[in-house]
Amino acid sequence: MMTQYLALKDEAEDCLLFYRMGDFFELFFGDAQKASAVLNIALTTRGEHDGAPVPMCGVPVHSAEGYLARLIRAGCRVAIAEQVETPEEAKKRGGSKALVKRDIVRFVTAGTLTEEALLEPRSANILAAICTIRGQCGVAACDISTGQMMLEECDPQSLDAALARIGANEVVAPEEWESAPDEAILRPRSDFSSDGGEERLRRLHDVATLDGFGEFSKPMLAAAGGLIAYLDHVGRGTLPLLLPPVAHSGTAALAMDAATRSSLEILQSQQGQRKGSLLAAIDRCVTGAGARQLAEDLAAPLCDQQAISRRLGLVAYFHDDALRRGDVRDLLRGLPDIGRALGRVAAGRGSPRDLGQLRDGLRDAQRLYDQLASLPDKPEMLEALLPALTGHGALTDLFARALVASPPTERNQGGYIAEGFDEALDELRSVSGNARRAIAALEARYREETGVSSLKIKHNGVLGYFIEVPSRHADALMAADSGFTHRQTMASAVRFNSLHLHEEASRIAEAGGRALAAEEAHFEYLVEQAALSGRAIADSAAALARIDVAAGQAERAAQGDWCQPDIVEDRSLAISGGRHPVVEDALSSRGERFVANDCTLTQTDRLWLIGGPNMGGKSTFLRQNALIVLLAQAGGYVPATSAKIGLVDRLFSRVGASDNLARGRSTFMVEMVETAAILLQASERSFVILDEVGRGTSTYDGLALAWAVVEAVHEQIGCRCLFATHYHELSRLAESCDSLSLHHVRAREWKGDLVLLHELAEGAADRSYGLAVARLAGVPKAVVARAGQVLGKLEKGRAETGGLAAGLGELPLFAAAAEAQEEQCDTLRERLQSVDVDSLSPREALDLLYELKSEAQ
Repeated sequence: MMTQYLALKDEAEDCLLFYRMGDFFELFFGDAQKASAVLNIALTTRGEHDGAPVPMCGVPVHSAEGYLARLIRAGCRVAIAEQVETPEEAKKRGGSKALVKRDIVRFVTAGTLTEEALLEPRSANILAAICTIRGQCGVAACDISTGQMMLEECDPQSLDAALARIGANEVVAPEEWESAPDEAILRPRSDFSSDGGEERLRRLHDVATLDGFGEFSKPMLAAAGGLIAYLDHVGRGTLPLLLPPVAHSGTAALAMDAATRSSLEILQSQQGQRKGSLLAAIDRCVTGAGARQLAEDLAAPLCDQQAISRRLGLVAYFHDDALRRGDVRDLLRGLPDIGRALGRVAAGRGSPRDLGQLRDGLRDAQRLYDQLASLPDKPEMLEALLPALTGHGALTDLFARALVASPPTERNQGGYIAEGFDEALDELRSVSGNARRAIAALEARYREETGVSSLKIKHNGVLGYFIEVPSRHADALMAADSGFTHRQTMASAVRFNSLHLHEEASRIAEAGGRALAAEEAHFEYLVEQAALSGRAIADSAAALARIDVAAGQAERAAQGDWCQPDIVEDRSLAISGGRHPVVEDALSSRGERFVANDCTLTQTDRLWLIGGPNMGGKSTFLRQNALIVLLAQAGGYVPATSAKIGLVDRLFSRVGASDNLARGRSTFMVEMVETAAILLQASERSFVILDEVGRGTSTYDGLALAWAVVEAVHEQIGCRCLFATHYHELSRLAESCDSLSLHHVRAREWKGDLVLLHELAEGAADRSYGLAVARLAGVPKAVVARAGQVLGKLEKGRAETGGLAAGLGELPLFAAAAEAQEEQCDTLRERLQSVDVDSLSPREALDLLYELKSEAQ
């Protein structure tokens, strides 16, 4: 047995091996030690290997899914080794001592889950494959629980942002690729071939060409090849449901890097939880599929005005009619997740319950169609979605006739094919039922004949049917002419067989076996019919999810008095009465009111410099405007009185302080890396929020950096920007930057206490109220008093010297400074080009080098 186990373990590689032994999956050696620690189960030993006890632990087969879920959440991958023959087949093959053959039937990994118990209903489960071809990155991503597949191409610098947008649970990459993420599963490079990927896609969808699906570049096809090859590997030759791939354009979605997504806490908070995120604050979907679609919308907001308007039109349709919205949401609330049910069925892991969910879900989709199709003035998007909800009548009728009302999860016990669907099956069930009644009659007869009233006919999985009497009555049945044959003696009972019992048991077994085989054949036929309609069912699931998102967005807007944004092509941003959806939710739960603020950016006033005290609401104001832009371009209503939003191509957020010590980056280094990304990638159509740039270093360094960054955003990029700072000296920039205006969050000191008003006002902040905030935070009074003395001394010195900003107003603007520096470089280039290097002596060359260095300085 251990030889077989070790051979399978070699095949499993770095996965934990679940080795089937009877009713348990057993783990041995290091796998057992790791699993017992994660699962908190007993670690025992079994025999010896190389002179040492073999560590062992196990989990019951019937409850394995719960243990698998915990292992996957802990970052483990698991190989399932099942018995692939019966003990009888093993004996026929190799004699009485032959070991039952086992084989790995499946790998369970984070990105390849389909089981209902292992998946989070409201979150997608994404597997991604990445590679590079000719300097460009290919990305293939799929959710095998629903079959959705997406391909895209990006430059290497944008790969991290693409993976952050996708939110992959598992990433696959080629071996020996230096740029592969640390957590990536490495696979043979030969899997990532564009020709191989194209061929795999053609075979998968049984087409001669992929032209009907769209245009796919070689990096896209190579990534698709790696993805399908990995799925083929983990499924042991059985591929899951994969719908035709959709090409994703890098310009189709609002671009955000990983730092921005983390800063804005879109899908999860910075603590890694759903609670506290934008998604949690706005999700009013009543189905898991709708919640997953909403998360996808927020992760990749649109950049196309018409596409956004179509989504907003559908939200408005439900928002403006509360009765219509309630009826639709009531119907959707009872819908099963047909997308994931289809995924399990197509992957060969389906159950009768999954077929029942398809039946019920498609039936309710038709009901929704009947409810909406006759309504007048339907928006464009609803008109496009409705056809996907109908046309399943033949399939739902078949499933309705074939399946019982509530099919079971397991199919090995039968009982899921409805009575009347198959007359032969009904006859077999009748025979089985009659035989059971015959056994009951036989038990009564034996009691009367033997006089043993406690005689019982029982059944178990080992002995089948048998007669059992208490030990004190066994002698009467032991007689040679009794008609009973002894089978087993227990501590307090004796078991027997009889000719009549054997005949009735055989009838039951034969009829039951034939009935199970008949049900299994029907199940396979129903699965085949579902697979033939797979694309149409998936389209229905997608349409239902989109309608749920729109109705949920309308519900959230009605609850919070949100408005429909006006999306325009120019570069304006006019938000009246804007609020932060997450913070407002938190305040409302405590009975407090959120203070709304306006934000109006125009071509002549596109950069706001915002000062004021800590805790005054600067960061909240910055984030709320970024989130309003994101929500609007995702196609939803926004928390504001009114909002006019010029399309944004990229959204950047540099708010908050954090480090990344694992990558050798301090807090200030992380700040500068994120700031550099903004300065290098933002365009004039971008929206940027920056908070406290330069505060992570010395005062002079920080002020110099903040000054230069503001100039660069104003002069070089020209985008819409909100810049929060405590450097009062930056207000001098309003004198030289025409499109910059000064603002501050209001605060007052009243009888020694700081009163934060959370209101935005025009003009520069008069002070930072740092000592008042320190007092509010509980800093000891003696420390605050001493700080006040030091502050007075510093301010007096600054007044006498002209302050930190003395002389800054005389500096040329960013563009002029850069131009002067470039002119100096041109002078040096001309000087170097005029030098005849071959004619210089060593002494002359050294003198020239000193001259050039002096000139450069």
